[in-house]
Amino acid sequence: MIDNNKVVELLRGVTDPNSGNDIISSKCVSGLKINDQTISFSILAKGMEDVAKFQLNEAIQSQIQSVYPNAQLDIHFVTDKTAGRPLAQIKNIIAVASGKGGVGKSTVSTNLALALKSMGAKVGLIDADLYGPSIPTMLDLAGQRPQIKQLYSKHRIVPLEKYGLQTISIGNIVEPEQAVILRGPRLGGIIKQFINDVIWPELDYLVLDLPPGTGDIQLTIVQTIPITGAVMVTTPQTVAVRDAVKAMNMFRMDTIKVPIVGVVENMSWFIPEDAPDKRYKIFGEGGGKALTKMANSVLLAQLPLVTDVREAGDAGQPIVMNDNHPAQKAYLEMAKNLVQQVNLRNEMLPPTQIVGVNVQNQNK
Repeated sequence: MIDNNKVVELLRGVTDPNSGNDIISSKCVSGLKINDQTISFSILAKGMEDVAKFQLNEAIQSQIQSVYPNAQLDIHFVTDKTAGRPLAQIKNIIAVASGKGGVGKSTVSTNLALALKSMGAKVGLIDADLYGPSIPTMLDLAGQRPQIKQLYSKHRIVPLEKYGLQTISIGNIVEPEQAVILRGPRLGGIIKQFINDVIWPELDYLVLDLPPGTGDIQLTIVQTIPITGAVMVTTPQTVAVRDAVKAMNMFRMDTIKVPIVGVVENMSWFIPEDAPDKRYKIFGEGGGKALTKMANSVLLAQLPLVTDVREAGDAGQPIVMNDNHPAQKAYLEMAKNLVQQVNLRNEMLPPTQIVGVNVQNQNK
């Protein structure tokens, strides 16, 4: 007698040509039925070349018949464009965004990803800021190159791993001093490679460190994958908040509809090394709360401006990893609050849909 659970377990040993993960976690298998010695199911083959389909069929046959040699397989390859989605093996995709540069967005992204990892989650991090990639420095990965793996006659990128995070950045592909000079279509092409051509494992969270503003990269991302929610990063000052509102409103457009799951106010106050009990609000105050109110969201954290945070990032050992530093608590609290908001978002709202229209024309 053929056991249904055993068949599922066997199919987990077969790799999906599109995602590089097994065909069960990639949600390629549907309609599994067992009738005596006949096993039937469908395989989502969207975008799969004929040679890959043939090789995948052979891999499935070999895997199942290694345990059930008399089984008769009835496999249907379907290409329904409405079925499946990119990165189906990832539960939550979180975009960390800002309206302007210099607000510490990459520092927030990196420490947030590591904080989620410290809470037991499986986490990935995409450095989507192609013009100013900071993640290789912050994770001490400068100079390292991702490996290329051939999968069903197609070359795929294996993400780098550091501190338990899976990560990819253009900073690990080009030379450190090389200027990245790209127009819109090439920017979008690289982002799509980071999404479609990287072998991302099953993850609880994939954090996207976006460039500032509302450019081609942001549009490509919302047109390629469904973003669970966006985290807006600002400083307390009015200039940063006003720019953050513009970036936030892009996510809130009727054609995009990505929920704002929280706001992070960075550099809320400066704490001198020689006077740790003092707080100097050199960028003003109230910006994070104001943006939170406009977003109809929550303030995930107010993060201090501390020299050690900058030094830790430059050294490739983000501050959230330092159990003895008082700033660690703020970053861990930020991650804890984010998890609560994402869980609430998933309970109350339907999944975000991939944008299928040209949002650039919405303001014409």
